[in-house]
Amino acid sequence: MSRTRKVQRNPAVMWREEVDALSEVREALDRGGDVGESGTSILFSGGSMLSLNYLGTEIWKRCDGRRLSELVAELLEEFDVAEEVLAADVESFLDELAAKGFVSYAE
Repeated sequence: MSRTRKVQRNPAVMWREEVDALSEVREALDRGGDVGESGTSILFSGGSMLSLNYLGTEIWKRCDGRRLSELVAELLEEFDVAEEVLAADVESFLDELAAKGFVSYAE
């Protein structure tokens, strides 16, 4: 995937961020805990529901027409991970969301 492509949430998808879960995850992160499987938001579309972890939620919130390169650059400021690793994870995650119709790409 080209990092210059823009990613946009499907406007038909309903979603909400779980405020209590988000607070718990942030506290766990401050203690150095593993929160990879902790859901912090839920997406609903066409009878399907998807729970996103903290990183997935942060990616989802930025799917507003930003370029993939911008999205990754912003996440690098928040997450302590190598750029290439983060970019690959973001691309893989977005490809899964695109396959399910939750996001779309544009040039």
